[in-house]
Amino acid sequence: MEFIDVYDRYRNKVRKAEREEVLGEGEYRLVVHICVFNGKNQMLVQKRQPFKKGWSGLWDLSTGGTAQSGETSAQAACRELKEEIGIDFDFSKERPFASVSYTAGFDDYYLIEKETDPDDLKLQYEEVEKVRWADKCEILSMIDSGEFIPYHKGFIEMLFDMRNDFGTIIGDQRLN
Repeated sequence: MEFIDVYDRYRNKVRKAEREEVLGEGEYRLVVHICVFNGKNQMLVQKRQPFKKGWSGLWDLSTGGTAQSGETSAQAACRELKEEIGIDFDFSKERPFASVSYTAGFDDYYLIEKETDPDDLKLQYEEVEKVRWADKCEILSMIDSGEFIPYHKGFIEMLFDMRNDFGTIIGDQRLN
């Protein structure tokens, strides 16, 4: 049995629950997404298994999943990346590029750069059918054709366009 931490709207941990439990009003879960980019401005994308619950058989971001009870966002990202596609990455100095609220929780997005050959990756059979590199235009086209999970296209564009920057202002001017 797998457990998750349940948070309030301010992201304070309030209790522990079974992963499949339907959460009550004002209760939220933490989900992480990791987008792996290469030096050619391509993202590693995964095709979800056709028997996987939720978005079966569709292409998705590199990897992601729900944080387990006791895990920080970075720890969950490290575990999910290793479990689903076999990539080791040290998230100890990383922080999410973005955190997006959704109806049932918080989605933390990590953007990392890692040169890797998709044929060398160890895919988790229960989750991932295959992986490949795709550029921004390919992913947007796959969204249009219904082959990719229907993320907001502007969000995908933002992941690509801002992957080397934090924030909405270019540069690092600090206000004193």
